[in-house]
Amino acid sequence: MQESSEEIKEIIQEDIWGSIKEFLNWGIHIGEGEKSIHFTLGLLLLLIFSIVVTRLLLKWSRHLVTRKMESEDKQKFSSVFKFANYVIYILVVLLTLRGAGIDITLIITASAVLFVGLGLALQEFFKDILGGIFIIVDKSLQVGDIVEVDGKVGKVFEIKLRTTRAITRDDKVVVIPNHKFISDIVFNYTQNHRTTRESVNVGVAYGSDVEVVTQLLEEAVTEHKKVLKNPKPFVLFNDFGNSALLFSINYFINDSFADPRIKSDIRYSINRKFKHHKITIPFPQRDIHIFQHQKPQNNTGSKDT
Repeated sequence: MQESSEEIKEIIQEDIWGSIKEFLNWGIHIGEGEKSIHFTLGLLLLLIFSIVVTRLLLKWSRHLVTRKMESEDKQKFSSVFKFANYVIYILVVLLTLRGAGIDITLIITASAVLFVGLGLALQEFFKDILGGIFIIVDKSLQVGDIVEVDGKVGKVFEIKLRTTRAITRDDKVVVIPNHKFISDIVFNYTQNHRTTRESVNVGVAYGSDVEVVTQLLEEAVTEHKKVLKNPKPFVLFNDFGNSALLFSINYFINDSFADPRIKSDIRYSINRKFKHHKITIPFPQRDIHIFQHQKPQNNTGSKDT
């Protein structure tokens, strides 16, 4: 019984496993010893297996990352995953070449120098990609938001992985690199809600009835169709200026993008009401005092000779 089991073990080790090893070892063998290079069928099968497993893992990780995203956001990540696929496939091929006995030290060194130079050249590009990923993942910016970047106000109509496009109030398209949203101060007027508070400043002459001024300012904004009734507009008496009493009328709107036109309409209305009630909007005035200095008289008289 023991002899039969040993015979079976010997058959498995020498015949079956030996045939498999011989089959996997079939291929091209160059050189001998430590510097030998072997391109075998087993190495080819290992390469194919590694690529298949890598592809499945990448597909699974992509599904895990983007499973809660909308279809439009998932498409934006396609370029990132393609780039990751290329990098991982290159690593798999390098490891396979190393398994074949090829010295890949020189290849890795050359690649490191290449990637360092490429990284420095594409530093802003990768910052934009990273910013786009953050924007898509944490939803800090969405289509329709009104943002202010570098003093320009625009309404976002397209968010890509590297850039964001917005249309300004004068109907010009501005392309914003996504790293601006993670490195610079950006005002998002509508992230929390669509309602924003705006104001119009005005000065009236000293001696004006401030109660009448307050009433007229409130009427000017409440009559505008795009000014919200709730929250209610309010007037602030800001300061005593050099040549005017300074007021501001504060109101709420749900269309910040059209704010300049709304302010213009309100100023027209204020100007009409002030003229009707004889309230003056003064301009800066300065008192100029002119002092005339007389030349000193020469008291030294002439001497008779």
